[in-house]
Amino acid sequence: MPAPAFPTATHTPLRGGPTLRWGVIGPGEIAGDFTDALHAHTDQRVVAVASRSLDRAEAFARAHGVGSAFDSAEAMAASPDVDVVYVATPHTRHLPDALIAIAAGKHVLIEKPLATTPAEADLIGAVASDAGVLAMEALWTRYLPHTTVMARLLADGAIGDVRLATADVAWANDLSAPGRMTDPALGGGALLDIGVYAFWFTQFATGHPVERHATGSTRADGVDLDAAVVTRTADGVLATAATSLRATSPGIGAVLGSGGSLRTLRNLVFPTSFELTTASGTAIWDDPSVPTGRQGLAYQAAALASFVDAGLRDSPLHSLADSRSILSTIEAARASLTVVDDV
Repeated sequence: MPAPAFPTATHTPLRGGPTLRWGVIGPGEIAGDFTDALHAHTDQRVVAVASRSLDRAEAFARAHGVGSAFDSAEAMAASPDVDVVYVATPHTRHLPDALIAIAAGKHVLIEKPLATTPAEADLIGAVASDAGVLAMEALWTRYLPHTTVMARLLADGAIGDVRLATADVAWANDLSAPGRMTDPALGGGALLDIGVYAFWFTQFATGHPVERHATGSTRADGVDLDAAVVTRTADGVLATAATSLRATSPGIGAVLGSGGSLRTLRNLVFPTSFELTTASGTAIWDDPSVPTGRQGLAYQAAALASFVDAGLRDSPLHSLADSRSILSTIEAARASLTVVDDV
C-alpha cells in the first residue's frame, strides 16, 4: 500500500508579489530578526524605525539597513513613506502602539499576542475596521509552509475526524533576572509570550473552544510561571496545551484523528517537518528550501502584503476572531492559577 501523499504548500511566495514599505515600532531583538528576514528573503523593505530613544532607533537603523529613524511612534506613523507598521514593543504596549498606527491610516502587524485581553483585541478590531485598514496578529507560525500543508490535510479529512490535539511550548527562564519575561508591567509570564503558540496550535487543529479548564502557578506579582490547559469545542473535540517558564519542552504539536495523526518533528513554533500517519503508513513532509529559525518571520510579511493588495481587512488564515479566542483561553487560564511564593 502506498504511503500517504501530501498536498502542495500554499504559503504566499516570498518574492515576486506586492511589496510594502514597513515601519517598525520597538527596536528590540524580534524587530531586528524580522527586519533581517524581510531584507534577506523577500521584496518587502523596512524603511523606518521608531523608539522613544532616538539613539536606539538610529543604532537599529544602522545595524539593519533601515533608512529613517524616529523618536516617537506618532512621528513615524505620520510619515507618507510608511505603508504598514510592525508593532514589536512589549505586550502591554501592543494596544496603544497599534492604535497610533491605525489612527495614522496605516495597516498593522502586531507581534503576538495581539493584545493582553480579549477586550483590547476587540478595540483594535473595531478601530481598524472604522479606519479601513488591515490589523493582523504576527502569529508567524500560521504562515509557514508546513502549517499550510497541515491545514490542507485537516480540511481534506486526511486523518479523519479530529478527536484530540496536544501541544507543549516551554522554555526555562532565569526568574530572578530582570527583563520583560519577568516584569508584570510588561505582561511578563509564560501564557502571553510562549503559551500563545501552544494555544494557537490546538485551536488551529480543533476550532475555537467553548470550555476551558486550567491549572498552574503564578507569582504574587502576576507573572505566571506555568499552566496546563484542557479545552473542548462545541463538537466535543478535546485539546491539551502546556507552557512553562520553569522547564524547556520539545515543542511538539500533534493532532489525532479517527483515521490517523499529524505530529511535528521539531518545535512547532519554527519552520519544521512533520509526519502524517494513516492506515496507508507514515510519511514525512520536509522542505529543506524553507528558511530556518526566525528567518521564517518573512512569510507573515509576504502574506500581509498579499492581503492588502487583495483589499482584505482581516487575515483569512489567522483572523482577529482567532486571536481573540486565544486571548480568551489565556484569560481563563490565568484566572485558574495558584499563587506560589517560592520563586
